[in-house]
Amino acid sequence: MSAAACLPDSVQVFERGWLSANNILFDDGDSAALIDSGYFSHAPQTVALLHEALGGRPLARLINTHSHSDHIGGNAAVQAAFGCEITVPAGMLAAVQNWDEDALLLSVAAQQGAPFRADHALAAGESFVAGGLVWQAHAAPGHDMDALVFHNPERRILISGDALWRDGFGILFADVLGTGDGVGEARRTLEAIARLPVEVVIPGHGAPFVEVDDALERAFGRLRAFEEDGARIARNAIRACITFTLLDRREISIEELTTHLAEVPLYREANARFLGLGAEALTDWLVQDLVRAGVARRDGEQLLVA
Repeated sequence: MSAAACLPDSVQVFERGWLSANNILFDDGDSAALIDSGYFSHAPQTVALLHEALGGRPLARLINTHSHSDHIGGNAAVQAAFGCEITVPAGMLAAVQNWDEDALLLSVAAQQGAPFRADHALAAGESFVAGGLVWQAHAAPGHDMDALVFHNPERRILISGDALWRDGFGILFADVLGTGDGVGEARRTLEAIARLPVEVVIPGHGAPFVEVDDALERAFGRLRAFEEDGARIARNAIRACITFTLLDRREISIEELTTHLAEVPLYREANARFLGLGAEALTDWLVQDLVRAGVARRDGEQLLVA
């Protein structure tokens, strides 16, 4: 059975690519609810998508899976446009209320976000109703230590955020920054997901999928590789976050990239803790890696989105 066939009509997925996380819109009849809002620079597009999909109905609630910029970046714009209440995982409530850009990894990774009003906190073990279905919140630390996933046992649907994708999971920031055991927590999260009755996964990035066992096998395989070679975690973080920046900016000079890698805390820590490369060597490795992967192309002293 296809993923689309597993999803009820009350659940609509906006697959947004890699700069913005997917948005999931729930139809509750005379109102609606949304999971995650995408990135800051995509906020006008997110609002336009919602206006079209809602057709004049109110958006009552916005619920976040976790606190990273590609999931909360549109919160302020969506709240301003629709007057919705926002629910965040309990562990990130204080960071949002105080707008702590370090805790939200905005300043740490040189990403953007706009302050918003968090009206409610959601904790693991609690549940909510959206799209006519009851969703149970489960703790999903690893990529984000305060992250939640949402599971509907009746239809066997999992909204996984960045805890599980078709081909892996999100960056393990805690290991890169030396603030926690992201690998261990991610393993426990994947083991917990494997125990849930799940037929279809709606991930934070990529299309919904039904190949749940295959996805879990690949995710565990990636964890084993990280455990065997910590430098893989650092390279993955640098590669993914610079790709994110390049997608947002469209191009960057090689000189500016070198400075960026040296000044942004995430890259500075990743290199210092795991790689130990000089500034030019780090830039050379990254540029070659991105070009080889087809993510970017080099034009003289400029690096551009491929």
